[in-house]
Amino acid sequence: MGIEMKVLENCENVVRNRKTQTKIIESIENKPKCEIEEVKPKKSDTQEKVEILSEVKNENFMIKIEFDPMSIFLFILAIVTRFFRLAEPKNVVFDELHYGKFVSLYMKNVFFFDMQPPFGKQLIAGVAYFVGYDGNYTFNKIGNDYTDNVPIFWLRALPAFCGCLLVPIIYNLLLQLKINRWIAAIGGLLVIFDNALLTQSRFILMEPMLILFSTTALLFLLRFLESQNFTIKWWFNGITSAILYTFSLSVKYVGFYSFLLGIFLILRHFWKILRNQNLTNLKLFFETFIKGLIFICVPIGIYLSIFYVHLNLLYRAGPHDSVMTSAFQASLDGGLASITHGQPLKVVHGSQITLRHTNGRPCWLHSHANVYPVKYEDKRGSSHQQQVTCYSFKDVNNWWIVKRPSKPDFSIGEELDVIKDGDEIQLVHGLTSRALNSHDVAAPMSPQSQEVSCYIDYNISMPGQLLWRVEILNKEEEGNVWNAIRSQVRLVHVTTSTALRFTGRQLPQWGYNQHEVAADKNLNHPDSVWNVEEHRYTKTSDQKERERQLLKSEMIPLEAIELSFWQKFKELQIKMFWQSETIQNHMYSSEPIEWPLMSKSIAYWYKKDTNAQIHLLGNLLLWYSCSFSIFIYAAIFVFYLLRRRRNIFDLNEEEWTKFENTGCVLFIGYIFNFLPYFFVERTMFLHNYLPALVFKICLLCATIEHILNILKKFNLRILIVAYKLLVLFWLLYILHVFQTFLSVSYGRTSLTSDMIMKLRWKDTWDFIFS
Repeated sequence: MGIEMKVLENCENVVRNRKTQTKIIESIENKPKCEIEEVKPKKSDTQEKVEILSEVKNENFMIKIEFDPMSIFLFILAIVTRFFRLAEPKNVVFDELHYGKFVSLYMKNVFFFDMQPPFGKQLIAGVAYFVGYDGNYTFNKIGNDYTDNVPIFWLRALPAFCGCLLVPIIYNLLLQLKINRWIAAIGGLLVIFDNALLTQSRFILMEPMLILFSTTALLFLLRFLESQNFTIKWWFNGITSAILYTFSLSVKYVGFYSFLLGIFLILRHFWKILRNQNLTNLKLFFETFIKGLIFICVPIGIYLSIFYVHLNLLYRAGPHDSVMTSAFQASLDGGLASITHGQPLKVVHGSQITLRHTNGRPCWLHSHANVYPVKYEDKRGSSHQQQVTCYSFKDVNNWWIVKRPSKPDFSIGEELDVIKDGDEIQLVHGLTSRALNSHDVAAPMSPQSQEVSCYIDYNISMPGQLLWRVEILNKEEEGNVWNAIRSQVRLVHVTTSTALRFTGRQLPQWGYNQHEVAADKNLNHPDSVWNVEEHRYTKTSDQKERERQLLKSEMIPLEAIELSFWQKFKELQIKMFWQSETIQNHMYSSEPIEWPLMSKSIAYWYKKDTNAQIHLLGNLLLWYSCSFSIFIYAAIFVFYLLRRRRNIFDLNEEEWTKFENTGCVLFIGYIFNFLPYFFVERTMFLHNYLPALVFKICLLCATIEHILNILKKFNLRILIVAYKLLVLFWLLYILHVFQTFLSVSYGRTSLTSDMIMKLRWKDTWDFIFS
């Protein structure tokens, strides 16, 4: 908002100023009254700031607050565009389907799993809590009507407010880069007049918060790097920047790209001050150490705090529990606890267990009476033994019985025969009574690994290899006794020294499209980790009675399992980083190469009876101009570099420093927020480009100003006036394009087929026709 707090801290200056004031007072007192003249401060005619100066008469600091009318004007204009009929449409719009559902789950304290951090959702949930939302709306389908209990205006208000704040922040960021005030104002207007930024700000979406936090963090970082070391202003700007960068990263992990830009600018600043001979090695080390503390310790502390709140709020079981490990599920109220509470802890000879794949995709070790085909499609042969798979659903065929090789039956005696780390066991399938086996036969989908089966004796020269060694991976925390849920184990095939592993590959129809299990020579693979989930002791040696008990098995809940914050946090982070994305091919997905020229749009909402619709579409003229400015700036920069190499200096040192700094902040910022997407293997959408777009808009403004400064050097007034008029007409046409596409930004206009065709400026834009 253009409000700047300036804190001056210098005891020596205070003393010096006092002495000076004393001398002035004495000299005035000694002069005749006629010689005393009233001196009035001169004000510049072009001054554009209205300054309200409040001085606190204190030896240590002075506070100065400035109000910039341009900032306020841009902010008000942004409010008008972003908050206009914000509650319309009163339907679920695009990703409100997901984020709205998460907010409802927050209201009910129900655990949910999302691959992105929770901070943005927490902020919206906080607003929902204060306006009295009860969470009783399911967000089942895009286009569904909101009921009266959903305060949709307030749920959308926070993203809209962030979209409004972004405008004066961009204006002040350009001012911080020493861009002309009117050009900076143009930058704010361009953010207002981009239809994509407008649309994204009007719904329950994360990008407005992500972009606001990252750009504001950059603004405070630039002020931090310009401040005098260890003053209050220096500390305030540095800590605020670190906090905001963490907020950005905690809304979406792509905020890390902006954080990388901040780290780059800090390192660049350090490289520049290295040549300052007035700084001793000790001062350099101390300054760098403190900056490291600010930009490492502060983000870590805030990031942990956000997840601490998240995990403490969501203590009830919910629809996403199956993604987490058995121990995590059992720690939630009413989830897996209803199955596992009351079951025995120690795994012994005769234990009936289900083995769950611990890391990554949730599935359970499974077998059924079907056998592997004699030959696979690639003509390789199999063992024709009973299939063993990993099944993603609870099923009676997931039950296995733990058996000591030396004991003839499964009955449990009066004294429990506890299984410990390093013990060799057999695993017998509960319903078919066949033992888990592996041998030197290639697995069906992973021929580099061994096939895993349940052994059938065909009376041929292929004896069963049924022994598996139990290795408890977390025995330092849980002990060397195999415990249900808590112990994470690796089962190593004794004969071939291979580990039982979930490969992640799907079997063909003959395997019911279940997932492959193999024996892998890589014993340390994360997918070779398993844990016992459901557990009971065998009460009879009669096979028929045992099968009947397995089919009717049900546990009685007693008490929840306690997990510390660190255990939950560690597991949740692993799942968030390694969980594969479920969306594969979305009709509105796009590739990064298509974003700069906006080759694809995204349909956010559609009303069938009126043909009204909302699309994520940017201001086409603005996007093309920004893309063009990237090449213009790069060409000018290379031109200057080559000329300077030849000792031809077109810019003086001050002008070159400004031009170079602008490139380091804006051009590198654009690259950091755009280039990484070319190496991301997941479904992406046009809205992923918006953080990079903001940097590109700023760079466009810097390029406009630099060209104007070049023209001024030629001192051709006609050329300068023509250039300014060209920029004005260009800005007016951007406003015209903005107004043209407002109908698909707000979604309030009934559209005919002809009207839609007129809006379809590109054949690749996917508008909806009734």
